[in-house]
Formats: sequence, C-alpha cells, structure tokens
Amino acid sequence: MLIRSLTFATLLAVAGPLFAADGDPPLEAEKGKTRPLIVIAPSTVDPAWVSLKKALDEPAGKQGFAERNMVLYTILNTIGQRDGKDLDPQSTMALIRSLRLGAGAQTKVILVGKDGEKKLEHSGAIELKDVFDAVDKLPAAEKEATPPAPPPAPEPVPTKDAKGAKAGKAVKPSAAPKPLDD
Repeated sequence: MLIRSLTFATLLAVAGPLFAADGDPPLEAEKGKTRPLIVIAPSTVDPAWVSLKKALDEPAGKQGFAERNMVLYTILNTIGQRDGKDLDPQSTMALIRSLRLGAGAQTKVILVGKDGEKKLEHSGAIELKDVFDAVDKLPAAEKEATPPAPPPAPEPVPTKDAKGAKAGKAVKPSAAPKPLDD
C-alpha cells in the first residue's frame, strides 16, 4: 500500500505542472474577435498606468476603444483583469507566458491584433492616441479579420409523409453489455 501511495504521489508531482501548463492563454479566446490591449504595471499607482487609465475613462477614450473593437487586459502587481473583472491566477500566468516578455521593472503596454500577433510593444508611459493610431494603421485585412465560422449544422434527412410511406418495424433496443468478471 505504501509503495502504491508513493508511486501515485511521484506521478502527480511530475505530471501536475505539465497539466497546468496546457491551459489556453486568454488571448486565444480573443483571436479573430477583438484587439487586446495589455498593460503590465508593477503597481496600481504607477504613473504610466494612472495616465492611461485616466485617458481610458474619458468619454472619447471609451468611444475610441469601443469603435476599434478593443478589450483591456491589466496585470497590476501580478493580479490580472479583463475589462475590470478578475482573472484566476492560472489565466494570468498563461497570459504572461504567451506574451514572451523579458524581465523589466517598467510598465509595458502591448497591443495584440485580431490575428493574435503583437502590433505594438511599448515600455513606459504611452498616450492613448498613440495606441489608437497603431490600430488605425493596421492593414485592411487585419481590420476585417473575423473568427472562423462554425461548420454548418447537418440537414435533417427528409422523411416521407404518412400517406405514401410504409410503417417501419420497431427496433428492439439491444441489451446492456455484461460486466467482465475479474
């Protein structure tokens, strides 16, 4: 019994991190739908973040953000949010890993296009106008990118009406399989 427990514990210790790393980053869900703007700041009072947040809260900033089909991701002091709603720690770390950023103490602002590629990466303070200009300069193909359409539902097989069709035999349901004996 002890050997089984130790084997199981060893298996979990080895496989656990592998299963945790398999989670899809949040940006995969945004691909083809929106343009994520990611702000990574060391604290909530960082001057670069405060000035960008102030610009985003203004009516012109909100309108421009909505017109360009953007969504805001923030990672402030390792706490991730998407449009003000908290992300779980695994999603936050998956987002950071997917960006492949180097170490740095400055605030980073990253714009990701609908195609999932980085379109702008800036360290330090940035004006919202500069972000909007980067979106406006994107090629027309990226601006019109849409998510792949789901496959069409299969059409039901037409059935004959009751007048010209024969009544079919009722099919007896098959018996449940017998359990195996050990």
